Amino acid sequence: MAELPGLGGGDPVHRTGGADLCDLLRLSPAALSGLVQRELAVKLGHDNYDLIETVGRYVEHLRGAASGRGSEEQALTLTGERARLARAQADAQELKNATLRGLLVPAIEVEREWSGTLRSLRSQLLAVPSRVRQRLGHLTTGDVDAIDRELRDALAQIGGADADH
Repeated sequence: MAELPGLGGGDPVHRTGGADLCDLLRLSPAALSGLVQRELAVKLGHDNYDLIETVGRYVEHLRGAASGRGSEEQALTLTGERARLARAQADAQELKNATLRGLLVPAIEVEREWSGTLRSLRSQLLAVPSRVRQRLGHLTTGDVDAIDRELRDALAQIGGADADH
């Protein structure tokens, strides 16, 4: 490590080589190169680094990562997970609010209501042939049976099953 006079009368610059800086910070040379690229390590020249400024920036970086409860990558992941959780909680609250305003109803209630309506419709349609027979006495049994068969076939096609049951 060597000390150079500060520029413009400022504090002196403490310079160190890359190997010494790696030893001090317990980094690999590749990790040191990454710090240079992210402007955390201050390079003064070939294999010369500003020790004080580099250590200061690196410590600030580590503090920031630690406030996220882990490494930088973990902090980014944790931040993403927190945002995802916040969105999920907001969505859940929106659903609760919509339900309270009566804009949403449980699917089971909708299914129950529609099932009742469709059962009633089916009963009404299956009663049509006997009502037609009473109103139109001139129809033959074959005519009424044909009407009944057409209604049952239509119900079977709509329901995807045999309407006779």
